[in-house]
Amino acid sequence: MHYVIIGAGPAGVIAAETLRKTNPNGKITLLGDEPTLPYSRMAIPYFLSDRINEAGTYLRQREDYYARHNIEFRHGRATAIEPQDGILKLDDGAILPYGRLLIASGSRPAAPDIPGVKLPGVHHCWTLHQARDIRRLAKPGARVVLIGAGFIGCIIMEALRERGVTLTVLETEKQILPRMMNGTGASLLKRWCVEKGVSVHTDVRVTEIEKKDAFDAASELYVHRETGDPLVADLVVLATGVRPNIDFLAGSGIEVDDGILVDEHLQTNQINVYAAGDVAQGKDWSTGKRMVHAIQPTAAEHGRVSACNMAGVPTRYSGSFNMNVLDTMGLISTSMGLWMGKEGQDVATWLDWERRQYLRFVFDDDVLVGAIGIGQAQSAGVLRGLIQGGTRLGKWKKRLQADPTRVMEAYVACIRDFQLPRPQ
Repeated sequence: MHYVIIGAGPAGVIAAETLRKTNPNGKITLLGDEPTLPYSRMAIPYFLSDRINEAGTYLRQREDYYARHNIEFRHGRATAIEPQDGILKLDDGAILPYGRLLIASGSRPAAPDIPGVKLPGVHHCWTLHQARDIRRLAKPGARVVLIGAGFIGCIIMEALRERGVTLTVLETEKQILPRMMNGTGASLLKRWCVEKGVSVHTDVRVTEIEKKDAFDAASELYVHRETGDPLVADLVVLATGVRPNIDFLAGSGIEVDDGILVDEHLQTNQINVYAAGDVAQGKDWSTGKRMVHAIQPTAAEHGRVSACNMAGVPTRYSGSFNMNVLDTMGLISTSMGLWMGKEGQDVATWLDWERRQYLRFVFDDDVLVGAIGIGQAQSAGVLRGLIQGGTRLGKWKKRLQADPTRVMEAYVACIRDFQLPRPQ
């Protein structure tokens, strides 16, 4: 059996390793479309801030790791799939037959539709190549404008600040982290960023990026906004979201929506074709609906489960748990489950503005179904356990509504009551 994996991110690498363990004799080809060893994009901010070197981003450190495990790692970009014939076409004209195929092609940055995003000095922060360019330009004292204050933007923010730049952040939404936080949590985090010396502007629309001298790569950039004077910058970093890499699937018959639609075994509608990671639209644990979860823990689990099924070991995927953990210049924030809530659900909140701490719980009957926590890193595991365990809180629901900081007590009490033997 020849297993081919498109994409050398966490999903692809873990899938290759799992296949090797479950099928010691199978042929495995791992395709990466960047001229480097497989690496983790989540490590790029640490590379930007000089906490690690470039090799520190690699998923597996030894250059001969893949060869030693009889995994053929090669560079190439998939351009087309013909499932009916079991072949994959590459950008260099090569045709690669496969027995079973995993699409783990990941995401690419979504560029905002404004003039000037391709000018020298304007960079996404998604690949190692882009990170090298940003490191070169983000010198101490450099004026940097970061466009986008979502999850990725807030991770990059800290790395840029550690490089000693003068940083201005622009976000089109009315708050930062619009897909991770409610208004209260976002306001607290914005205040924290400002206190750390970052200028943060929300509800701002960028209309154009202009270069002072189009023929001088080192000349200043002007970031024009709908209102207010232009911002002068030495570097503009774009963090305006990502999109799954699915364009090459046109004409393949593989069913797509926001991503590649997969079943509980992460198989597509085409026989012997599976999908994993940022590109896969699979079951959401909380809602049961099919969604794209572009986070590394989901990619890792997708890689393992898809490989087991490709190797003939039936394995069901229970669904991706919506959980984000963010370190914003030392302040830890989390959101998980159905944190946004809906009409008719009970909600409990607790806020200590001065100590930068916040909790928000969403209940369905007496079961916790969603939570937000800021400055409460010690509670994250407990909250996840209560939500994913579907734990009935009983009398502890009212206690948590009165004082959400007692969540650790609630967890211990509910687990103890569950474990006590019932009277005969």
